[in-house]
Amino acid sequence: MTEVAFHFNAPDKLAYACRFARKVQRSGARLVITAPAEALETLDRMLWAMAPQDFVAHCRSDADEELVLSSPVLLAVDARSSAHHEVLLNLNTEVPEGFGRFDRLVEVVSAHDEADRAEARSRWRHYASRGYAITRHDLVLKGG
Repeated sequence: MTEVAFHFNAPDKLAYACRFARKVQRSGARLVITAPAEALETLDRMLWAMAPQDFVAHCRSDADEELVLSSPVLLAVDARSSAHHEVLLNLNTEVPEGFGRFDRLVEVVSAHDEADRAEARSRWRHYASRGYAITRHDLVLKGG
């Protein structure tokens, strides 16, 4: 069963996604980040702008098949189309379709956006009602 974790109190969800991608890549795991198209465009630019020592190899899920298969981090509007199934980072407001194919699902929740927090509570209830054990990580207590 997919491990579900909520990372609460992110001051900037996209900046957190960049740090999370770097951490997952360094662990040797493969990551899929799902978000609306506009957010993925911004995230793509942010990942390319990281310092050289923090570079995160990534591509869009609609890139050439060879590039997709060799990239440790994929940016995808729809997680169901992903070639990787280790870790899924959800930046969408809805439960990602196909999340059950992944070993781990991480939900990122804003520190200040009340609408985002309400949507996260709805996703939490969805996972809990289906029997998923949920791990909670408070980013304020961890220092971001």
